[in-house]
Amino acid sequence: LLLLLLLLLLLLFLIPFGPKCLHARVGMARGLKAFSILAVASAVTATANIIKVPVSRTPRTADANVAVVARLHDLMSVMVNAVALESSVGRQEVALENFHNAAYYGTIAIGTPPQEVWTMFDTGSSDLWVPTFSGAQGKETSYEFAESSTFVETNQPFKITYGDGTVLGKFGKDVLRVGELALANFTFARVNDTSGLSNQGVFPFDAVLGLGFPALSDSHGESFLEALKSSGKVDEVVFGFYLPKDEQGQLVLGGVDPDHIASDFHWVPVTRQMWWTVELEAASAGDKYPVRFSHDAIVDSGTTLIIGPSSEMFMLADLMGATKYPVGGTDLYIAYCSEVSSMSLSFKLGGKEFDLTGEELVVKNLSNGLCQLGINGANLGKQWILGDVFLRKYYTQFDYDQKRVGFALAKAAGDNFV
Repeated sequence: LLLLLLLLLLLLFLIPFGPKCLHARVGMARGLKAFSILAVASAVTATANIIKVPVSRTPRTADANVAVVARLHDLMSVMVNAVALESSVGRQEVALENFHNAAYYGTIAIGTPPQEVWTMFDTGSSDLWVPTFSGAQGKETSYEFAESSTFVETNQPFKITYGDGTVLGKFGKDVLRVGELALANFTFARVNDTSGLSNQGVFPFDAVLGLGFPALSDSHGESFLEALKSSGKVDEVVFGFYLPKDEQGQLVLGGVDPDHIASDFHWVPVTRQMWWTVELEAASAGDKYPVRFSHDAIVDSGTTLIIGPSSEMFMLADLMGATKYPVGGTDLYIAYCSEVSSMSLSFKLGGKEFDLTGEELVVKNLSNGLCQLGINGANLGKQWILGDVFLRKYYTQFDYDQKRVGFALAKAAGDNFV
């Protein structure tokens, strides 16, 4: 492939682009003259008379020159694409923008040529969906399948419902790129209706890439993690999130980043292979009596807050001294900022306590000396969701190969401690 690339570059150099280039080609024309004479001599019958063969050259127009360059560019793109699809990256780091500590997102690219889309990487779902122009609601990035030479239509309908609405579209296949990692014929949904999402216009990302288990996917193709495993593009099918406060975050595919890890990983087995669900042994407010009603906790990079069943969250918040404010079917919790330092919340996972101080729970300073805590009560049945508020303190490694989740103290690069 590299040899073919060099040959194409040589062809690009040899092709004349009009009369202005003739003086630069004279030497090459002389070198080819002997070949031209031999070709003519073999094509006619030899006689005593000299046979003169008129040769004419029609200079290319400017439009023709542009067309030649475009064709060569397309050939180069196809070959570069082929090299990328065959190569292994071992480990891929993805920089994540931080939107007010409420969401973290980075870029992916789809199609040939690649179309970049701002994307949230979500462990709470398993499909990739990207908006078409009509479904983007005026957002900055979208995907147009008609502009991709590698798009394949499947016509399978797509529908996914989130807490704030439904997304509709159709599945198709195309090349997916995450950094230098490329997956051919990846099944994803091109969405033309995001009107059901009340927050679609609020967040800056436009697409969602699910990092959950295949059982959660609606696609007839491989989920992202399945495709990653079958491709052999990474050394191991694991990924790690670093989601700091007020700073850029990071996703690593195929490993973790030691520069952001301040302790050994504590591993907890996945108990239900849909979401990344682990056993929750207890939830406690400080040294108060622990709550042990619910036993499942979903570790979810796509959820901002820590969410628990309404009754259990109310009990823990009351023990901490926080006040409930029902808003839109969920329960927000407020506390006096001056009292936050005496609060704490912890979760027992795999026999180990993972605690958060009151300061680490605060997500917003309100007026009149009040602070909003990053906890939320909702009708979830008997399960919790450990969202970004939890992941900010604990660097989290998701091990698809061994079906387990690892937690370690997170740190900024260069820090010796959290």
